[in-house]
Amino acid sequence: MQKEAYINSSVDNGIATIEFFHPSSNSLPGAILNKLATIITSVSEQADVKVLILQSGGEKAFCAGASFDELIAIKTEAEGLAFFSGFAKVINAMRKSTKLIIGRIQGKAVGGGVGLVSATDYAIATIDASVKLSELAVGIGPFVVGPAVERKTGTSGFTQLAIDATMWRSADWAKQYGLYAEVHSNVGEVDAAVKALSERLAKSSPEAMAELKKAFWAGTEHWDMLLTERAAISGRLVLSDFTRNAINSFKAK
Repeated sequence: MQKEAYINSSVDNGIATIEFFHPSSNSLPGAILNKLATIITSVSEQADVKVLILQSGGEKAFCAGASFDELIAIKTEAEGLAFFSGFAKVINAMRKSTKLIIGRIQGKAVGGGVGLVSATDYAIATIDASVKLSELAVGIGPFVVGPAVERKTGTSGFTQLAIDATMWRSADWAKQYGLYAEVHSNVGEVDAAVKALSERLAKSSPEAMAELKKAFWAGTEHWDMLLTERAAISGRLVLSDFTRNAINSFKAK
């Protein structure tokens, strides 16, 4: 029986773990995105939380990005803006969190999923965690996640991902371009590395980590407005016949 979508959060010895899941390769409908942003913000504000782990359920994909079912259902620019603003809210919640965020990346990341990886402060991945920005292939572009991806990979890495929207880049490529901090050969090794780092950080100075976080994200203070503007571009483009046809052909595969 297919499991239903969920978001779970827990706190243990100063380490908060937020896990999201969707049966369609952890793709993210608007309701999940909005809930995820709210939970990241509320957990970050808890005094007993020292560090945050972001992960997804299941063993294969980390996150398949936007929900095709919701994309195809968008009928107006306002609806498009509302949907793509979900990704903006999550990225901004991660950016504004005073807690360092470790990403546990057990599998492939596509589109908005690459944006989530980019918004973590330290991503630990398996060798199977290839990445792809598929947006151009369906007639839109990685406008909302772009600033986060480019901040991590530089303009060259972001340009490669954005232009060749059908090519998977390996986990080693992602590490070379700064998207991943570590790449391990299996999930067990990833979990051990995430556990070790989170436990070390939970014993570190909260004030020092908060100041580090602020320094890491310096220069992004305008992202509330920027990512909303970018969401409006995607929200307009998703209404095109090109995008409708491309999404339908992807769903038919």
